[in-house]
Amino acid sequence: MTGLASALRTLAVTAAAGLLAVTGAVAAPAPPASAAPEPKAPREFVALASVDRTILQEMRYTTAHNFVGEPVDGYRQPLCILTRPAAEALHRAQVGLLARGYTLKVYDCYRPQRAVDHFVRWAKDLADERMKEEFYPLVDKSRLFADGYIAEKSGHSRGSTVDLTIVRLPAVRTRAYVPGERLTECYGPRAERFPDNSVDMGTGYDCFDTLSHTDDPRVQGAQRANRQLLKGALVEQGFVNLPEEWWHFTFKPEPFPSTFFDFPVARRSVAGH
Repeated sequence: MTGLASALRTLAVTAAAGLLAVTGAVAAPAPPASAAPEPKAPREFVALASVDRTILQEMRYTTAHNFVGEPVDGYRQPLCILTRPAAEALHRAQVGLLARGYTLKVYDCYRPQRAVDHFVRWAKDLADERMKEEFYPLVDKSRLFADGYIAEKSGHSRGSTVDLTIVRLPAVRTRAYVPGERLTECYGPRAERFPDNSVDMGTGYDCFDTLSHTDDPRVQGAQRANRQLLKGALVEQGFVNLPEEWWHFTFKPEPFPSTFFDFPVARRSVAGH
């Protein structure tokens, strides 16, 4: 009888389990959803350092020293990524500048769309003005879109646009920004602006002011000459300057003239290229 009772109990348990499975009274836990893999850069993109290691890189959006006041979405590592033609053109410009005692320094290169989206969210938050005193002291934040300082798309996301300056050799190191430190206007005299080892361009990088226009007639003397030195070196290699920003250049023709990429700024994005 013991063996028969055991068999009956087993049969009852099995039947009950089957009934529950059919009725759905007990749902089996679903396997965890796997995260979608991060997009990678097309093979036409490279790390600038793989083409020219002498160009300095001060990638501002990986730090808090920018108009947002915090590291920007999508910038995982302080790395300049560009399409290969743009990187090779920068290398050619660098060769000419090195012969004259200067080096290029990049502030921003390829910019993922998620970073642009971060800028847009920030611009719509009118209460966040923590970096106003340095980067847009004379501009009402409510006008950043209307005045063209912020947009929902950026040429940087196509991979052939770069923000940069020139530094006289031997280059001294620019000190790190300390979040919360006193800010000074980006258009002020060089001795009063945040220190930068760049030659004097008349304003700091990302200065939301008409004085940043490359050919603004108020910028004269050495400041104007420095802007023309940068512009001349890059135009000679196929870059086109954005007239509103002395630091902003796009290589033409662009390999991806209408594609806005969103892979992160990270070594893995161009690994093996």
